[in-house]
Amino acid sequence: MDEELNITIDPACLRLEAPLALDIIMQLDTFGLCLYSMLSFMSLLTLLLYLEQCVYIYKKLPYPKKISIIWISGASPVVATMACCGMWVPRAVMITDMTSNCYFAVVVYKVLALLIEELGGMRDFLQRFSGKTFRINTGPCCCCCACLPRVPVSRGMLFLMKLGSMQYAVLKTVFSILSVILWMNGTFHLTNLNINSAMIWINPFVGVLLVISIWPIGIVFMNTKILMRSLKIIPKYALYQLTLVLCQLQTSIINILALNGCIACAPPLTSYARGSMLSQQILIMEMFIISLFTRSLYRRLYDPLPSEEHDNEQNEKAALKAALEEHDV
Repeated sequence: MDEELNITIDPACLRLEAPLALDIIMQLDTFGLCLYSMLSFMSLLTLLLYLEQCVYIYKKLPYPKKISIIWISGASPVVATMACCGMWVPRAVMITDMTSNCYFAVVVYKVLALLIEELGGMRDFLQRFSGKTFRINTGPCCCCCACLPRVPVSRGMLFLMKLGSMQYAVLKTVFSILSVILWMNGTFHLTNLNINSAMIWINPFVGVLLVISIWPIGIVFMNTKILMRSLKIIPKYALYQLTLVLCQLQTSIINILALNGCIACAPPLTSYARGSMLSQQILIMEMFIISLFTRSLYRRLYDPLPSEEHDNEQNEKAALKAALEEHDV
């Protein structure tokens, strides 16, 4: 006679809300306590290194470049600090994630501002590239559209690119505040995937705004990276892109896996709460490593880029030298 299998499910796995911070602390064993302590120390060290870097940048670099660099350098410390808070207080994860994302929304605009400032500011940028054209078939919007024509550089084009990046910083903050209001009202839940859920409509729309905001940065970077190679602009841009992927794409993938039950429940943590916890812990370690590379790139002085007249003189000298060599032959 077949025996019936009685499967018991822990009631904690059926809860939708995350456990209290006190429940997490009471469940920590020796390994968990050491892990939490180490991750907390890493986030604190990341923040202290950033504050020391801010003092150096504020004293050594001119305005307004130093403001953009301070904002960009603060991406990894802010994300690590908020992830540490979310690790210790699981019910505050939505608030900590929104804080990190709102800060990074400003960083997106500051990256574009830094690229322009490295070329001398808006006036020198327009003067240097006056009469030239930029290709706009860059990621993430039009990387496959090779047939797009080149666009002449003008004040209007530069204004539209700055507006395209700035809109995400403004609208992301607005939608974050709206999400918190709906969450307090009980109509916004990160685990609710119904078509009538506010989260299903808000998050994809914010994702579209993000894609639009990083397109102008890609346009400016792809057309000016050769000029700014001496400023280590390529590794700086790579760190910005890596931080974007880790904060947005990696966190979304882990949350989707947790919602589908791919991450096992570990009472008092539900499946989604455990996935969110793993995401916070991974982010702390990643942001600590990124902050070290960011410090090595930004906490130093670079020679200013030569002016357009200097570039033209060098090109004329090179052309004259080549003509003389050909004449001698």
